[in-house]
Amino acid sequence: MENEAILSINNLKTHFFVQNHVYIAVDNVSISVKRGTTLAVVGESGCGKSMLASSVMRIVPDPPGKIVGGEVVFKGENLINKTEKQMEEIRGGSISMIFQEPMTSLNPVFRIGKQISESLLIHQYAELSGRTKSEKKKSAMKKSIDLMEMVGIPDAPKRAHDYPHRLSGGMRQRVMIAMALASEPDLLIADEPTTALDVTVQAQILELLENLQKELHTTIILITHDFGVVAEVSDYVAVMYAGQIIEQSPTDMIFENPLHPYTIGLLRSVPRIDADQGELFVIEGVVPNSAFYPVGCRFANRCTQSKEICFKEMPELREAGGGRSVRCHFANITGIRGADDGRDS
Repeated sequence: MENEAILSINNLKTHFFVQNHVYIAVDNVSISVKRGTTLAVVGESGCGKSMLASSVMRIVPDPPGKIVGGEVVFKGENLINKTEKQMEEIRGGSISMIFQEPMTSLNPVFRIGKQISESLLIHQYAELSGRTKSEKKKSAMKKSIDLMEMVGIPDAPKRAHDYPHRLSGGMRQRVMIAMALASEPDLLIADEPTTALDVTVQAQILELLENLQKELHTTIILITHDFGVVAEVSDYVAVMYAGQIIEQSPTDMIFENPLHPYTIGLLRSVPRIDADQGELFVIEGVVPNSAFYPVGCRFANRCTQSKEICFKEMPELREAGGGRSVRCHFANITGIRGADDGRDS
């Protein structure tokens, strides 16, 4: 069914235990992702976006990291209860991930075609023909070349025999996408897939993901800090700050009327070509240390709207109507821009 949730994250908590300190990377996060849609998870570096993805994939380094609570329900089954062997079948099979930096994610000593083929062979891709090991390898290589062509890599039969260093950043990212799509996953997690790529290549990668989603009906979780990317490809947005979800919304509504001061700050930090902004807005301060989070709202000391209660009580994530939710004592359905929308007059 189109509207059913393929993934439901419920009260997920991931902590790191280092030198007698507990670092809270993911704190009581709940997100639901509808089948066939794209959810963008946005926020500054250090807010917990990538660790959320790692928790879903169950690749949190243990030790020092550990998922200490919550559920990750994928297609009706809680992944937290799966054994490592069961997760090995799911990773790269039903769920795939495009990692942030393709040069460090690809193995430098293996050729491109072999690395894509490995995923197909491990998960016994249904279309692989041949009874012997050699026949299956040939079949997997043929399928790998087909995938490379599908993601727009020119001269794929020749490129399949290249090592990663022979390809540009954009081509390596396309290889990562081909690997992730090799087993036609139901869920694709893309962690900053356009980082360090120039704007032309970035646009090509985003268009590629969009077209592949339409073709393969894949559900996508896109992790990014770029609201331009969010506007381009996502259906829903979850804004993370200091390990928590602080706002969730359909994409169009978050651009029309952001509710949380942090979201408003992020949007104001984006350069605009349709207005004379003057000096670019900056959110003062930094994300708090995850081992020493403040008692109240974690954004309070950076927020221009904060009041006394913000420093004493943690706001709950509450419904705001229209499929939206926000973690702020003072936000409401009409937003909090009325007092000071911060825009230059």
